[in-house]
Amino acid sequence: MPYCDLRKGRYSEPGREYLITATVQGRLPLFRDFTLARLCVRELAKTEHETDVRWLAWVLMPDHFHGLVSLGDSTNLSEVMRRFKGASALAINRARARSGPLWQPGFHDHALRREESRLAVARYLVANPLRAGLAARPGDYPHWDSIWL
Repeated sequence: MPYCDLRKGRYSEPGREYLITATVQGRLPLFRDFTLARLCVRELAKTEHETDVRWLAWVLMPDHFHGLVSLGDSTNLSEVMRRFKGASALAINRARARSGPLWQPGFHDHALRREESRLAVARYLVANPLRAGLAARPGDYPHWDSIWL
């Protein structure tokens, strides 16, 4: 049976854009540690280079990740997330000299509709640290990126 952590009744559509959220196991704020956060960001970039996806915007919060991803014509969202979560868990567990799950099983996904503004979604994502009181301006928070901002 193929890996599938999309919400029940959902499917991955090649060429579509998705807003996704993945949460650290037990909501442990691992990414307050700058080094662990950068290991995760490195794996995010590797996922983009190794699969047919483009991260349009993303933010790594202390205990979760939000991303706006554009799938290529032959890409499955579940496979992309499996690779990202698996590789980041391996790298972070090595750095922490631990083993076991890092991320909660599955992830939340929302397929963007044509009428939804990608720029508005990106702005919403990168403003998460401001709403959480982690930064006063987006530029003050180190773990985010967007092709528009």
